[in-house]
Amino acid sequence: MTTEVRVPTLGESVTEATVATWFKKPGDSVSADEMLCELETDKVTVEVPSPASGTLGEIVAAEGETVGVDALLATLTEANGAAAPAPAGGSSDASTKSAAPAAAPAGDGGAPVPVMVPALGESVTEATVSSWFKKVGDTVAQDEMLCELETDKVSVEVPAPTAGVLTEIMAEEGSTVQAASQLGVIAGGAAGAAPAAPAEGQTPAAADAAAGKDVANAPSAEKAMAEAGLSAAQVTGTGRDGRIMKEDVAAAIAAAKSAPAAAPASAPAQVRAPVPADDAAREERVKMTRLRQTIAKRLKDSQNTAAMLTTYNEVDMTEVMELRKQYKDQFEKKHGVRLGFMSFFTKACCHALKEVPEVNAEIDGTDIVYKNFVHMGVAAGTPTGLVVPVIRDADSMSFAEIEKAIAEKGKRAREGKLSMAEMQGGTFTISNGGVYGSLMSSPILNPPQSGILGMHKIQDRPVAINGKVEIRPMMYLALSYDHRIVDGKGAVTFLVRVKEALEDPRRLLMDL
Repeated sequence: MTTEVRVPTLGESVTEATVATWFKKPGDSVSADEMLCELETDKVTVEVPSPASGTLGEIVAAEGETVGVDALLATLTEANGAAAPAPAGGSSDASTKSAAPAAAPAGDGGAPVPVMVPALGESVTEATVSSWFKKVGDTVAQDEMLCELETDKVSVEVPAPTAGVLTEIMAEEGSTVQAASQLGVIAGGAAGAAPAAPAEGQTPAAADAAAGKDVANAPSAEKAMAEAGLSAAQVTGTGRDGRIMKEDVAAAIAAAKSAPAAAPASAPAQVRAPVPADDAAREERVKMTRLRQTIAKRLKDSQNTAAMLTTYNEVDMTEVMELRKQYKDQFEKKHGVRLGFMSFFTKACCHALKEVPEVNAEIDGTDIVYKNFVHMGVAAGTPTGLVVPVIRDADSMSFAEIEKAIAEKGKRAREGKLSMAEMQGGTFTISNGGVYGSLMSSPILNPPQSGILGMHKIQDRPVAINGKVEIRPMMYLALSYDHRIVDGKGAVTFLVRVKEALEDPRRLLMDL
């Protein structure tokens, strides 16, 4: 049976697209929902999935051609007997085995079982395969970890859906996969080893396809770069695997036009200068993780968007330290968690946010959205980068509840097990650079939030107390805020209220 592959709906007011890349060629076996090609419109890139399992027949629209909505792209010959691949266990037909994992039920003794990308979280559509813990031919137990995926914010471990033998890896380390796409195949029971040979034959094809995608820029982008006199090194690609798309070229041209007159002379500085051969041999080049790329983008966007300003103060930590020293053993014995400084700072910030609500608000277009609750973000350093788990409704929590939540989320952050939901919705953030020895810094806002408090190292310093010089444990505090919504008076008032609450913790009990 022949099935037609047509151009999907491209979006409101979009009537045509350019065929950017074909991931398959005529005669290739494909699975249902496997990506066949990529279309490029004026604004977005659209992937076209296979409507069924089978073999790709004729490609009607070649790369670089412009096609309209519902235009015919290719034909597909559906695999015979695709609905019942299990009985064909001994067959060596490649297309039948390609279709089998998608249709075979888990736990059907010896039948191939697909390993799929799990749910990645709200609004997350793709991930990068960071590590495979198993290789083709390895025996795996049910729920044993097979590989690890890396999204913009979190790492996701993929467990084995069944016990058996890993017979095929469809997404190699470093490749980008879409939500709900297939990662590999497990064959259960004694029959598991049989499909290994076809898998080995298929892996190079998949690798070649991936390699092709790494170097092939969109045809329309190549044409636009030629017309504008730009090289690929001058354009940042946002397509799959960094490929340059038509809109990337347009963005590069617009940036060049909007730059000041002196910009052309300084532009080459953006490109890394040639390195002597003896130095290059001692360098190590490591691709940025998706998390690090996202951190870089969000922090730069924050600087470019918000009118960010920082105000400073210092706090005498004597009272907090003495209170903690006096009650820490009783606290830990009763609540099962250590009494740290973060609960005091969280309480002090929640107290100050009630008096200066604009620090806990955000800008939405021309509106200011005031939050009548505090979802406190607590920045945590991890081996892969900075993440900000959120303590929800921190303003209604006790010291013990705050300490438990911070300890639990900090542990999960270091293990890379935080979900996307646990890092969304924060209204204010606290960042403690003091744990690394920082004496003073200016934290960067975590958009769309309007304020972030930076804590620093507690250091004994001489200060004047009632006309006398005394040595006190002092800490510098820094509040970075969005000046579009928070005035200087409000920012200073907020920081003073935090200082007052920490220097006299009894104020927190009396709500003063």
